[in-house]
Amino acid sequence: MAFPVVALVGRPNVGKSSLLNRMARRRVSIVEPTPGVTRDRVTALVEHGDRSFQVMDTGGIGLFDEALLKVEVERQIQAAFLEADLLLFLVDAREGLTPVDLEVAGLLRKSRKPVFLVANKAESPASRMEAPAFLRLGFGEPFLVSALEGFGVPELLDRVVKELPPEGEERAALEPLMKIAVLGKRNTGKSSLINYLAGEERVIVSELPGTTRDAVDVLFERGGRRILAIDTAGLRKKRSVQDAVEFFSMKRAETAALRADVVLLLFDVSRPISRVDQSLAKFLLDHHKPVVIAGTKWDLAKERTRPGDWEEYIRAKLAGLSFAPISFFSVKEGFHVEETLDLCWELFSQSRVRVGTGELNRVLREALETVSPRPKRGAKAPKIFFATQPEIGPPTFVLFVNDPALFSKDYLRFLQNRLRREFPFKEVPLRILLRKREKVELPPAGGKERGRGRGGPGKRERKR
Repeated sequence: MAFPVVALVGRPNVGKSSLLNRMARRRVSIVEPTPGVTRDRVTALVEHGDRSFQVMDTGGIGLFDEALLKVEVERQIQAAFLEADLLLFLVDAREGLTPVDLEVAGLLRKSRKPVFLVANKAESPASRMEAPAFLRLGFGEPFLVSALEGFGVPELLDRVVKELPPEGEERAALEPLMKIAVLGKRNTGKSSLINYLAGEERVIVSELPGTTRDAVDVLFERGGRRILAIDTAGLRKKRSVQDAVEFFSMKRAETAALRADVVLLLFDVSRPISRVDQSLAKFLLDHHKPVVIAGTKWDLAKERTRPGDWEEYIRAKLAGLSFAPISFFSVKEGFHVEETLDLCWELFSQSRVRVGTGELNRVLREALETVSPRPKRGAKAPKIFFATQPEIGPPTFVLFVNDPALFSKDYLRFLQNRLRREFPFKEVPLRILLRKREKVELPPAGGKERGRGRGGPGKRERKR
């Protein structure tokens, strides 16, 4: 399952994060003109030609971090040296050769790994004139690129692919089977959990709040299943956001949740559930994300009560996620971590279930016979003509009705709960969309739909 690894190394602010984003064709790392923004080994799966490989962004070498994390950042860089199949040594073509570049070159020579010298920010002729000075570093003529504009990056990728080790059978699959985003407030143990799952120190763990800033992707395997875990920045109230880096960290965490299949929403059992936790729960509910509510640091619980005793409290605080399962674990003691991961897999499976159209319409007809929507005084009676499930992940149902405005949120919740009871969606969110249609009737149980006149849904709906 291991993909070849290409590590980006260099002093701070030479454009490593920008180059990673350009290679991955999406925003993976935070790009900010503040030294030391990237701290962990941030990775992204990159596809170029017929090859796939991981590109790893690292903290800037020579970094003196305001949060006193210099030792931890450099440990992550050394780990990248050991893990990488190829090193891309980035320098700044605008600023030219610096003493720190010479220091980095010395470290790279000790690594005994293949090194490509890359002069970034080479957009202008003036910056490209500085290229000969980099020959002093001892890695040959540099690749001239601009991560900002994309200049030279395709040619660099072509050369990288040629240098990669041969592709083995274990590298044939391009996508992990399940993506899990780990969300929560600051210091809830997100990074500790990621390191436990990965079996190595992939992200920095520190008591200093705000240590993780990027959304860090970590690939690992459990029982033959490929899983991508996404560590995110710890969130806090919006009015407490101090700077642009923290703002983008929060946005990156939200983006991570949106691209994940399942979200682990963590809270520290030694602290009460807060408004931040409730805001996160609402965000996930609004975007129909499967959620496991997970209490971390179970070893620090003041009272060693049974996990079940917490349910009433959690359900009251996170009322919108009444369908979401609850789990408790302790990374320190290794308690219930694997079981929590299995629970994520169960939600992932539930969110992929597709219901047959006949069965779906049978259940909806029975629901209508049990409880009918109440029309407003003087309004026409609400009617559901036909239903189908066009999408999974989340399970999405389209109901063709006479007038969407006649259906209240309470009635839609009733239908969601009925679908959860009848089908294997008990712990995942369901999305119901209403579409106005005329002259279509809901078929009898086990029957086919029939229409008056031309009737039935149109061609577009049948294709879905």
